[in-house]
Amino acid sequence: MKKPKIGPSIETIYPYGAGERQELPFFDAPIPAGFPSPAEDYLDKKLDLNELLIRHPSATFFVRVAGESMIQAGIHSGDILIVDRAQEPRSESVVVAVIDGELTVKRIKKRGGRIFLLPENPDFPVMEILGGMNFEVWGVVTYVIHSL
Repeated sequence: MKKPKIGPSIETIYPYGAGERQELPFFDAPIPAGFPSPAEDYLDKKLDLNELLIRHPSATFFVRVAGESMIQAGIHSGDILIVDRAQEPRSESVVVAVIDGELTVKRIKKRGGRIFLLPENPDFPVMEILGGMNFEVWGVVTYVIHSL
């Protein structure tokens, strides 16, 4: 029996490199997405992206995604995901999981004692985690980094 493709796969794994702070200028005034408003002529404070995006440094890692099964969740091939292993996956969380030795990114759904991994692309099948499968959630995806 042919094993179904679970994509997207994880292309690269990067550990979190805690250490040096990198503070960047931060305009602490909301930018309207509708009509323009008068510009604020000051920088309010410095922003450290590590401080903003990483809640559990020792349990955080980054992965680069390859594949298109999560495009409707805003996750595209080439994106970098911030993954937190300290967060408990809940139903509807987007997770990085290992299924029979393969890493994948999916939305987890828990229903009636059963576990499903849901793609966010109708071209990919829903996967039910069955008793004979080697399955583990590696972490919960907290942020997606991609260029426009």
